[in-house]
Amino acid sequence: MPRDTISTDSMAEASRNRAEFSGHGNAKGAAGYRPDNEEHVENLVVQKPDKGFDDIVIGAAWDNVEVEQAGFIGKLLKKVTKQGVDIDVGCLYELQDGSRGCLQAFGDMFGDYNNAPYISITGDERTGDKEGDDEGIHVNGQQWSQIKRMVVYVYIYSGEFNWETIKPKITIRIPGEQPLVVTPAIKKTDLPVCAVAGIENDRDAIKFTNFGEYFPGHAEMDRAYGYGLQWDDGQK
Repeated sequence: MPRDTISTDSMAEASRNRAEFSGHGNAKGAAGYRPDNEEHVENLVVQKPDKGFDDIVIGAAWDNVEVEQAGFIGKLLKKVTKQGVDIDVGCLYELQDGSRGCLQAFGDMFGDYNNAPYISITGDERTGDKEGDDEGIHVNGQQWSQIKRMVVYVYIYSGEFNWETIKPKITIRIPGEQPLVVTPAIKKTDLPVCAVAGIENDRDAIKFTNFGEYFPGHAEMDRAYGYGLQWDDGQK
């Protein structure tokens, strides 16, 4: 993740008390920022049907940002344009055999639907202009028994750095269930990574937990949830 957009104060806030447990299982690392008025835990358990789960789809959508056209004439006429915002959806995953990893468009880590990790990322939308989902994650429901847990997240890669304007929306579609829509509460705009939800295998059922937790980077999110991956900065 680019580090020049992260304020020192935000880094300090999200990293304080790192030596203490974050509260996410046995993970060591600072918990992220959560808006004070947000319900921190919202659980939903979906039992496995007799025939097993079908395709589980996690879609991410967001708005482009309206910006005032530069120059005297543009301001006088109050002209606005749409500025593309590049948000990526991704997930941390752990399989039942203990293998762990990350899937996201950055780094071309698109995964594999039919083979381990049985999760795949669809495309890399860089503007937010598409109808419906801008990006998505597909989980092979027929292989759900191979998956132990996931953390679904979104992060701002480039563009206007303002979650409140972008208005991200995550929709989790489990066959046979009503779509579950998650819109993270927004009160802070200088933390670019949002851990949206946890999805766990609970004796073959799907257990969903609403997180809505903000971090200054992937590594901080990783430490909070205890995945232990290595992270490097880079560019697309």
